[in-house]
Amino acid sequence: MASRDSAVEISIVVPVYNEAESLPTLHAEVTVVMERLGRPWEIVCVDDGSTDGSFRVLEGLAERDPHVVAVQLRRNFGQTAAIAAALNYARGDTIVPMDADLQNDPADIPRLVEKLDDGYDVVSGWRRDRADPFLSRRLPSILANLTISTVLGLKLHDYGCTLKAYRREVLEHVQLYGEMHRLIPAYAASIGARITELPINHRPRRFGRSKYGIVRTLKVLLDLMTVRFLSSYLTKPIYVFGGSGFAVAAVGILVTIIVAVQKLAYGIWVHQNPLAWIAGFCFVSALQLILMGLLAELIVRTYHESQAKPIYVVRRVVSHNGDAVRVRDLGIHR
Repeated sequence: MASRDSAVEISIVVPVYNEAESLPTLHAEVTVVMERLGRPWEIVCVDDGSTDGSFRVLEGLAERDPHVVAVQLRRNFGQTAAIAAALNYARGDTIVPMDADLQNDPADIPRLVEKLDDGYDVVSGWRRDRADPFLSRRLPSILANLTISTVLGLKLHDYGCTLKAYRREVLEHVQLYGEMHRLIPAYAASIGARITELPINHRPRRFGRSKYGIVRTLKVLLDLMTVRFLSSYLTKPIYVFGGSGFAVAAVGILVTIIVAVQKLAYGIWVHQNPLAWIAGFCFVSALQLILMGLLAELIVRTYHESQAKPIYVVRRVVSHNGDAVRVRDLGIHR
């Protein structure tokens, strides 16, 4: 994350992917809200490999407005990587992520910041009256939120809402992968952060179409397994591996008892009873796949963090340096 800048108090970070039509309106709305709030601010927009000219729009905004920092990634790395890049360029003590599609209302930003001023470390937006189709968007979200809250023990209604407010120190050492930007509150909770949520205004999409779907929900659930593992068993993996081993042993004992009863009662020999073999094989195979996935996740994290290897590559950054526009063309990080 960028070093703190006393001239910036609030950093609004926006991942952008093919939202060229929305960006001028978003910039105008954010500017009105933040000027009214009267606290030093910036908006850091990261173009995540857009193909519709979004970065040209961002570049123009950055050239005209010193509050705008435009960052262009070399290709589409995904929303989590774009948010990670935005966090690294953000300079404020308060970080406010939001979507670029105008469904998040910038008018809610002062309310979120005010909650931080009340002593909270994280304020999560809650789209209580969500302006999305029920079956394709809201129902999967409800089920996913219930699952996440149950697994993590953190009761939030809307993990998927991008609009949140964080104290900078909460995000200092967060490493993001997959779709884990949604689970940042879980990381914050694990270090004792004070977390609350606030109902916010959610607006219908005006331009383009949604990039979300059921596949993304499934990815979030897989990431949830990783977060649960890392938060509970990172320093004591024997608990999960040993516990799984006991569970497999218990199933094996149960199957052995069933096979023994069938042999004694019905004269069915083990080699004539494929059901026990098939069930045991499927269970053990599924368990192995899950554990292999968790081990692979640890390996990937070690690979990235031990080398300080980023999960994104920046092409260009446009910002103001005093009265002049500063453009930096960056090479690929090695």
